[in-house]
Amino acid sequence: MSTPHTSTTPLAGQRVVVMGGSSGIGEAAATLFAADGADVVITGRAQDRLDAAAGRIGGKVSTSRLDAADRAAVDAFFAGSGPVDHLVLALSGNKGSGPFAELDLDELAAGFDGKFWPHVRVLQAALPRLRRDGSATLVTAASARAALPGTAGLAAINGALEAMVPPLAVELAPLRVNAVSPGVVDTPWWHSVPAEQRRSLFDGLAAVTPVGRVGRPDDIARAIHMLAANEFMTGVVLEATGGANLATGR
Repeated sequence: MSTPHTSTTPLAGQRVVVMGGSSGIGEAAATLFAADGADVVITGRAQDRLDAAAGRIGGKVSTSRLDAADRAAVDAFFAGSGPVDHLVLALSGNKGSGPFAELDLDELAAGFDGKFWPHVRVLQAALPRLRRDGSATLVTAASARAALPGTAGLAAINGALEAMVPPLAVELAPLRVNAVSPGVVDTPWWHSVPAEQRRSLFDGLAAVTPVGRVGRPDDIARAIHMLAANEFMTGVVLEATGGANLATGR
C-alpha cells in the first residue's frame, strides 16, 4: 500500500519575494506564503504601508521600499537580495481605461508604464537571482479577454503581459512562469471610486456572477500560492473570476 503525500507546507524555508505586497492581492499572497513557513520579502513604494502590512502578515516577513518603475533601484534590490525561490509580481496600475474614441493615449502610455513595464523590468532584473527551477507568477487581469466597453486600454496592457507567459515559460525553463488573471476583486485599487458607487457596482456584478459575489484578495492569493507550489504547472494563465466570464457569455 502506498503512503499518501501529507505535506501541508510545500514552501517552508523557501524565499519568496512579493512585489506590491503592502496591500490587496500582494499582501494576501504574502500572508499565505508566510503561513506556509516561507521567508517572505514584500516590496512597495511607502515604508509606512509596508510596515503595517508586515505587522498584519506575521511570520518571517521583511520589507523593502522599492519603486518598480526605477530600473536602477530594482537592479540594486536584486543585487543585494540573495537567492530567490519564488517571485510574485502584484504590481497594479490604475490608468488606461475609458471609451476608446475618447481615450487619452498619454494615459494609456501611463497605464503601460504603471503595470506592463514594471512587470517586465522586475522579471528581467530578477533572473540572475531566481532559483533555476523556481517560479515567477504575474498578476494580470481578466480585462485582457473580457471584451467590455471602455476596457480596450486595460485589455492591451494585461493582454500584452499574458501573451508573454507561454513563450517565457519555454525560453526560461526550468524556471516556471505563470500568471493569475483576476476578475473584479475588492481591493484598494477601487478606492478611487466613491464608496456608494463602488458598492452599487459590486452588487450589480455579484448578481450576474455564478459565485454570487466579487472576489476577495485571498481568493486570488490561493491561486498564486498554488501556481508557486505546484512544480508541474508552467505557461499557464489561470483565470480567477468567480465565473464572471461565463455570465457574460464570453
